[in-house]
Amino acid sequence: MKDWKRLVERAAACASHAEQRTEESRKEAEESKGRFEDAESARMLLQAVAAMVQQRAHGQIASIVSRCLEAVFEDPYEFRIEFEEKRGKTEAKILFTRNGEQVDPMSASGGGVVDVAAFAARVACLVLSRPARRRLLLLDEPWKYLSSEYRPRMKGLIETLADEMQVQFVIVTHDLQLATGKIVEIG
Repeated sequence: MKDWKRLVERAAACASHAEQRTEESRKEAEESKGRFEDAESARMLLQAVAAMVQQRAHGQIASIVSRCLEAVFEDPYEFRIEFEEKRGKTEAKILFTRNGEQVDPMSASGGGVVDVAAFAARVACLVLSRPARRRLLLLDEPWKYLSSEYRPRMKGLIETLADEMQVQFVIVTHDLQLATGKIVEIG
């Protein structure tokens, strides 16, 4: 009888201990659920802020690049950046549009459009950088694929950007059509 009594007491103690552990586990699970919900809320807030920053940056960069394309080309492309969420990260895809149609910059645009867009994107990044940096761009043959018919317009754009945006350009080129400002010939 004593053995039975000890077994019952032991079983009761185990049951009490199990109930206590179950209650502790339930509380831990509720706390974990609350932390998860807080983390999920924070993630959603960060994504919303990131989307706002992306759209603002897109607007500023796209306006400068599109303006440069308009200054050089008669039937210019409009520059756009599309942001896509992939594998938990944001990826940016650069597109040109013309007459409402999307154009892949690397395969369907010619005449130096990519050269001008890349130059304009560099200018935009320099002008928009925070903290502000010295506005100096060093460029080596930046428009080598630009059609000769557009080079005088490119020269005018360089002069305009230097004046309006207070950017100093140091350009290495063999093309005298693009020469402007102080010219140093290296022979």
